[in-house]
Amino acid sequence: MINADVETKTKTDEAIFAAFKGGDSNALGTIYDRYGLLVYRLIYRMLNNSQEAEDLTQEIFLSLQERPNYNPQRGSFYTYLMMLTRSRTIDRLRAKRSQGKFWQDLGKIKDLVGRHNSVNPIDSVSIKERATKVRQALESLSSNQRQILELSYYEGLSQSEIAKRLNLPLGTVKTHSRRGLLQLRKNLHNLVN
Repeated sequence: MINADVETKTKTDEAIFAAFKGGDSNALGTIYDRYGLLVYRLIYRMLNNSQEAEDLTQEIFLSLQERPNYNPQRGSFYTYLMMLTRSRTIDRLRAKRSQGKFWQDLGKIKDLVGRHNSVNPIDSVSIKERATKVRQALESLSSNQRQILELSYYEGLSQSEIAKRLNLPLGTVKTHSRRGLLQLRKNLHNLVN
């Protein structure tokens, strides 16, 4: 057993990854042991959110398992993993900004609807039409999508917290959230641009 541990510690990342691709399921654990904390720290530095950093770290290592695309001829495994981590984190930041702007724009519409009594009759009709479109867009979502988006944006829960509350797998919550946002954006394209 001790010899196996020493042998694993002296193997290169590339050799361990090749063993993983060859079917050695323990090899991914070895890679995680070597780089899990480093990946988490890089993500945390960029997102400044421990829960999101944990979620994204898990996603990155799962993606290595699902799509082991590392090519040793293009550079070291360490470089590949750090670039993958950086790229996925930037994607997450962009998605958050995009979602934030979308919900901010919807909030502006909601604010306008809330004070429609103080505007002139023509604007009031326009605001009511927008409110109807927003309501219809939300109603067009599946109940799961609507519930997950409401918990996320109205209660401020993270996707992990939503998964626990609804007793759903995290991947399911992420899928419903993304699809719901895409559907809302499509349905409300003219209102939030």
